[in-house]
Amino acid sequence: MQKAMTILGIESSCDDTAASVVHLSLETKTKDWKISSRISSAKILSSEIFSQNSLHEYYGGVVPEIAARAHAENLDICVSLSLKNAELNTREIDLISVTSGPGLIGGLISGTMFAKGLSKSLGKPIIGVNHLVGHALSPRLSEFSLGNPALEFPYLVLLASGGHCQFLEVISPSKFRRLGGTIDDSPGEAFDKLAKLLGLGYPGGPLIENCAKKGKINRFNLPKPLFKAPTCNMSFSGLKAAAAREIEKNFQYSSEEKKAVFINDMSADFQKTISDIFAEKSKIAMTSFRGKYYKNLTGLKFCVCGGVAANQSIRQCLENTSKKLGFEFFAPPIELCTDNGAMIASAGAEIFLERGCIERKLEIRSRWPLDTESAPLIGSGKRGAKS
Repeated sequence: MQKAMTILGIESSCDDTAASVVHLSLETKTKDWKISSRISSAKILSSEIFSQNSLHEYYGGVVPEIAARAHAENLDICVSLSLKNAELNTREIDLISVTSGPGLIGGLISGTMFAKGLSKSLGKPIIGVNHLVGHALSPRLSEFSLGNPALEFPYLVLLASGGHCQFLEVISPSKFRRLGGTIDDSPGEAFDKLAKLLGLGYPGGPLIENCAKKGKINRFNLPKPLFKAPTCNMSFSGLKAAAAREIEKNFQYSSEEKKAVFINDMSADFQKTISDIFAEKSKIAMTSFRGKYYKNLTGLKFCVCGGVAANQSIRQCLENTSKKLGFEFFAPPIELCTDNGAMIASAGAEIFLERGCIERKLEIRSRWPLDTESAPLIGSGKRGAKS
C-alpha cells in the first residue's frame, strides 16, 4: 500500500497562474476487509504564483481574453519553476491535479489542456478539481502542513472570494451542503468596485484594508442588506451602490488631505459593514450546524477561506464570533487564501484517495456549483447554475 504521494497542482481559473508540488504522508486503515488510505501530514515543497495584477490594473478588473493569453504564456514556466524549487523531476510526480472549473473559460482551457498533455506524456493519473473545493479544503491542508491533527469532517465553512461567497457544510472531499450565500455580488467584487471608484487600483481587497487601518468608522450610514433576514443569504450590491452614491456626492475635494481622510473613512466603514454582515450570518449558520451535528461531534469547527479571508479585520471578527458560539476557529495562512496551486494539489489528492479518478470525467466547466441538490442562489442559464 502506498505510504506517500507527491502531487503537482495547477491553477488557472482567473487571473493568477499557479503551480505547486505537495508531498503527502499517508496512513492506511482496514474496515470491513477494505483497505483505504488517508492523509496524515503534508508538506508544501513549492508554490509558485505568476500574478497578472499589472495586466488588469488599468481596467480595474480582470479582462478574460488578456488573462487567457497570459496563462498560455506562463503555464510551462510556472510548472517548471515549481518542480525546480521542489527539487523534483516530472517522473517523481504521482498525480496531476488541475482546476477544471468554475472560472473564466479561457484560463480553464489553458490549464486543463496543459495538464492533460503532461499527463499523457508521463503516463500519470490526472484529476480535475473544482476551484471552490480547493478553497473549502484548504483549512485541512493548513492543519496537515502544521503537523496538527486532521480537521475532521463535517465542518462549517464560509467561503468568501472574488467571485463566490457561501456558507457550506463540508461533509467529505466531494460532498457539500450549502446553507446560504450571496444572491448577487461577491464581497471580493464589492471591494474591487469600491477601490476602483476611489481611484486606488486593483486588486481592491488589500488596498481597502490598508486604507481602513487609517480611517474612522461610523462616518457613513452604509446599508446592510438582508441583515435582519433569518437566513444565511447575503447581498452586497446595495452596499456597493450606496458607497458609490457617497463617493459621487463627495467627488470634489477641497484638498488632498480631505480626500485621503474621505477614502480612509469610507474604506473603514465599508470593511466594517461587510464584517458585521459576515458575523450576523455566521451566527445563523453556526446555530443551524450545531442543531444538526452537535450530538455526533466531539467539537464544532468553523472555518473561513477564500481571498477575502486574507483580510485580518474580517478574520478577527469571525474568530470572535466563533468563540462566542462555542466553535473552534480555523483560517488558512494568507498564502493559502488567495488562489494557489497547493490547495488544488491537496484537494485533488483527497478526492483521488476517496474515489479515484476517471479521465473522461475531467470536464471544463465555467460554472460548477458545489451543492447540486439545492436550488441556485442566483439562477442559471445555458452554462448551468452559478452557485
